[in-house]
Amino acid sequence: MVAYFIYVHKKLNIYKTTFFGLVSCLLFFFVISACKKGDGRNKVIADESVYSTQNFNDLLIDSTIVTTFFKSNPASDSLIDQVNQFYIRRNYQLAWLNKSGFTLAASNFHNQLQSYSLDFDDNSLKNSRLDALVSEAESADEKFLLEKNQVNELELLLTTTFFKYAEKAYGGTIKNTLDLEWFIPRKKKSYQILLDSLVSLDKGEKIQEPVNQYYIHLKDKLRQYRIIQKKGGWPIITTDKKFLIQGDSNTSLLSVKQHLFLTGDLKVNDTTFYYTDSLAKAVGRFQHRMGLVENGKLNQATITELNKPVDFRIKQMMINMERLRWVPVEMENEYLLINIPEYKLHVFANRQKVWDMNVVVGKAVTKTSIFKGNLSQIVLNPYWGIPTSIVRNEILPKLKQNSSYLEKNNMEVFSGNTIVNHANINWNSYGENVPYSFRQKPGKNNALGKIKFLFPNNFSIYLHDTPSKSLFGESKRAFSHGCIRVAEPLRLANYLLQKDTLWNQEKVNNTLKTDNETFIKVKPTVPVYIAYFTAWVDQTGQLNFRNDLYNLDAKLTKEIFGE
Repeated sequence: MVAYFIYVHKKLNIYKTTFFGLVSCLLFFFVISACKKGDGRNKVIADESVYSTQNFNDLLIDSTIVTTFFKSNPASDSLIDQVNQFYIRRNYQLAWLNKSGFTLAASNFHNQLQSYSLDFDDNSLKNSRLDALVSEAESADEKFLLEKNQVNELELLLTTTFFKYAEKAYGGTIKNTLDLEWFIPRKKKSYQILLDSLVSLDKGEKIQEPVNQYYIHLKDKLRQYRIIQKKGGWPIITTDKKFLIQGDSNTSLLSVKQHLFLTGDLKVNDTTFYYTDSLAKAVGRFQHRMGLVENGKLNQATITELNKPVDFRIKQMMINMERLRWVPVEMENEYLLINIPEYKLHVFANRQKVWDMNVVVGKAVTKTSIFKGNLSQIVLNPYWGIPTSIVRNEILPKLKQNSSYLEKNNMEVFSGNTIVNHANINWNSYGENVPYSFRQKPGKNNALGKIKFLFPNNFSIYLHDTPSKSLFGESKRAFSHGCIRVAEPLRLANYLLQKDTLWNQEKVNNTLKTDNETFIKVKPTVPVYIAYFTAWVDQTGQLNFRNDLYNLDAKLTKEIFGE
């Protein structure tokens, strides 16, 4: 290819572009890849809107130089393949430098690397040689000489670093999420077209990041907490009072106010020792963000959350940003989302949350699984097919104590498909293995309540009503054997059937007055995401935290931080 020396000149203010320029707002592109015959690799078709005549770069790099570069800078086969694909598609045009010099895209991307290092306290992508070449390019007075080998090196360092950065920042640190009990399918991300678009822009235009919107919002909060961290965090709160309420006076309230002012819950920096109305409202806002009872009282549960250090909160955000890299960038128009640590079901229409409800999830010993399903059936007046584990651990011991337990709970026993007279069975003769199956008949006391929602899955998880309504008033609601109890089953059923001309609310209500099991198909099916997030930004812009119910944050911490 063409051998060359290039003179690169520019004015310093070109490179004083704001840190939040191009790459910091990147969104994800799902790229449809075609199989490359012969070697089985993925091949990305060039974007014609990028590779038009007017966007061509006259500066070229020889393919042999790419090969030589990787001899001096060893990389994985997949990364080498990514780089080669990129330059083959653009006919070996330079991407980051042109006749006018170091491009705006290059400067912005280098700034983004510095930002990533600061945001995540991660220096793994730092490259001293790249920094030196960029610094040389940005420190010249009027013009300077980049020799041939420097041009090639800078070009290829930027391209290889981009693919490393994209894979880590948008693909995530963890590749196998199954070991972390996360079974929501992940879509493979391709960064080729993203890079095509990035290097073609020269006026500071913004491209969206290949991540979910919740990731972007949480990253903004992470930056705010980094600032708090650099200033020393917030004070530890100590008090000999079990709780403090509005009207009280206590020296510990100054520390409370400092904390709440830093986090934005308290709007005015109050330095008095009095528990004012403003402080009570601020405590209530904090309690809401932590999932605590919102009473405006400074009780022990609230103090415990206030005393979690800023370093802990930062790590919590980073862990959940890793999870957010695993979820789809664009969700379906309509779906249900259950966040296990939040004990909430959220209903989305047109990709906007329209309402939510409290739920009860599995206990730590009978966890609710993390996966995606498609809700396809509603069952009115359901039978409850009792799991073998519940029969063995709960029902059999009660039967041995009281033979009338089954009648009192409206249950029946099967041998195969035949109902048997359980009064003739000697339950004391059975240990762990019981050769019968059990089910509870429909009725107001049925463990599933009057409505069940089915979405076929490998975990035997479904949504259902419950006769135990009082549990929905608890702030922590992990009481089930794994399935999810919903506080407003009838509202959810009517919502899902609102387009079904055969099932209006009156017909649903009339059917529920009976004990006849009735199946209704939901068309089209509705996606259901059962997820696990302990830190997120809600639709009002508030940063929320929850406790690590299933100890999954701890597992992910070990994977990411080695702790």
